[in-house]
Amino acid sequence: MRIMTRLEHRKHELTVGQLAERSGVAVSALHFYEAKGLISSRRTAGNQRRFTRDTLRRVSFIKVSQRVGIPLADIRDALATLPEERTPTVADWARLSDLWRADLDARIRQLERLRDDLTECIGCGCLSISKCALANPYDRLGDEGPGPRRLLVDAAAAVDPAEAAAAVDAVDRAGAAEAGELRERDGAAREHCDAPSCATGA
Repeated sequence: MRIMTRLEHRKHELTVGQLAERSGVAVSALHFYEAKGLISSRRTAGNQRRFTRDTLRRVSFIKVSQRVGIPLADIRDALATLPEERTPTVADWARLSDLWRADLDARIRQLERLRDDLTECIGCGCLSISKCALANPYDRLGDEGPGPRRLLVDAAAAVDPAEAAAAVDAVDRAGAAEAGELRERDGAAREHCDAPSCATGA
């Protein structure tokens, strides 16, 4: 059954329960966010929290950012660029977006590598698939540092592009030469098999 979480549109302040229900974030997590300076509230005369409605956008930003692995410290720094004294405008969010663009692009590339490159050598030192011998011979990538060097976006290229191209070209040439030799041997055998005995298989 679908849970209805729509808020009445004239409501400009939310209780912590309403914020939790509409955002899908637990009350305990909201308290944690507030303690870390990610969101803020005012207190009523009865010492109850009241959040401005635009806090929903901040909480959503936090939730999605965490889901893609961005540390809370980075999220807090980003949110600190937004005005506290008023509801952030489109321009305010655009500035935040511009600040994060390079980092987000790097994370996207990282996720794409994780998605696409697990059948390739990832430079982790396992040397367990055939492509490791070409991409990471003798685990030389271990000299660059720990971890899967070829999956790390900021890591230096695992293999120099020119060197890798030369290696692939060498393999291609070797394969072509072998195929040429086979064709030559087959042609020579056909030339020497004109006798009737070859035709009859005697």
